[in-house]
Order: sequence, then C-alpha cells, then structure tokens
Amino acid sequence: MKTIGLIGGMSWESSKVYYEYINKMTKEALGGSHSAKLFLSSVDFAEIEKLSFEGNWDAIGELMANQAKILENAGAEMVVLCTNTIHLVSDAITSAINAPFLHIADATGKAIQEAGLKKVALLGTKFTMEKDFYTKILENKYQLEIILPNERDRQFLQDIIYNELVKGTFTEKAKHECLRIIGDLQDQHAEGVILGCTELPILIPDAEVDIPTFNTTLLHSKMALDIALN
Repeated sequence: MKTIGLIGGMSWESSKVYYEYINKMTKEALGGSHSAKLFLSSVDFAEIEKLSFEGNWDAIGELMANQAKILENAGAEMVVLCTNTIHLVSDAITSAINAPFLHIADATGKAIQEAGLKKVALLGTKFTMEKDFYTKILENKYQLEIILPNERDRQFLQDIIYNELVKGTFTEKAKHECLRIIGDLQDQHAEGVILGCTELPILIPDAEVDIPTFNTTLLHSKMALDIALN
C-alpha cells in the first residue's frame, strides 16, 4: 500500500472524517486489522481563513506548497488537500512536489460521470461556487452543466460554513435551509447536488435529499485509497 499524505485542518472537523473514511475503507478492502499508511500535516485554519478573506491567495499557495513538501519529504507518495475551497491554489502545490496531487474536482467529476448525470448543482463557499478553479474542471473535463444557488443563497452558504460548520456547529435550522436551497435547484432541473464543502455532508444526510448527492470528502478519500492500493 502506498503512503497517503493529507494536508488537513481546513477545518479539522472534516479532516477527521477523511482519516476515518480512508481507514474504514482500508479495513474493508484488506480485512483483518489493516489500517491506512498515511501522514497528516494540519494547519491553523484561522490563518488560512484570514488570508482567504483578504484575497491573499499567493500566501495561501505558499503555505500549502510548504505543507505538501513536508509530506513528500516524510515519504508520502501522493498528496491530498482535505478541503474544497483551497484547491484554488492547487497549481502552487503541483509545482512544488513530484508526488501526484489528487484534485477533489477530479474525484467528484468522475463519480458524477459514472452516475450518468449531466446537470448538477454545486454548494460550497462563495470562493468555490463563484471562482472557476472548480467548475472549469467539471465543465471542461467532465462535460457537466453546473448550476449555482442564487446570490442570496450563496451568501447564506458562505455564512454558515465560516460561522458555524468549520467551528463544529451543525444546527437543524442550517440543515433545513440547505435542503430548501437544494429543492430550489431541483426546480431548475438539477439531477444531483455536489456537497462541495467538506463540512456539508456532516450537516446534510443523504437520506433527506431527493436527488443524488456527491459527498466530496468521501469521493476524494476513495480516490486516494484506490490509488494507494493499486
């Protein structure tokens, strides 16, 4: 089994889910008492959050590149960034290391393509929804049509992600409002919905959504393990 390198802490709430998913799937795949070979380098999210809102993506790119180099030097044979939004600086990571970097949009796009869907909604931070670093991969590489919530709903998602979810607060009120947003996107003929913030699958249970949901944390973890085992 190859060694997986995880850049975590954005937030630690979702990073622990990556660790859990990868180890559970390793046990399912290999049986017995097997667990995953991995390194986790975790950052202080407060620093990343501040730089994000300042629009200082170059500084974030440098921080992420340094984390990736730490993991590669420790022996990681691939690097996984445990967040959706910070993939905005993925070019800084890929240019800093020789090990493969597994992009979360590739894991997501492949799963949607395999499900045979063409038009899907994307929920996440405003950075993920409004900048093209994520959608251009889904649209250009996987030929998907991406639809977004309206401006008011995008701001709502931004607020609950940064003010609640990354701090470990998951309320019924936030869940019901997210389900309402998904319902509105269904009315626009969304065939599925990407939970494009790694905390959103913690808030929104699959069973409460009428259309297929794409848990980016799970899909990203599965991609990493498939490569590690093969």
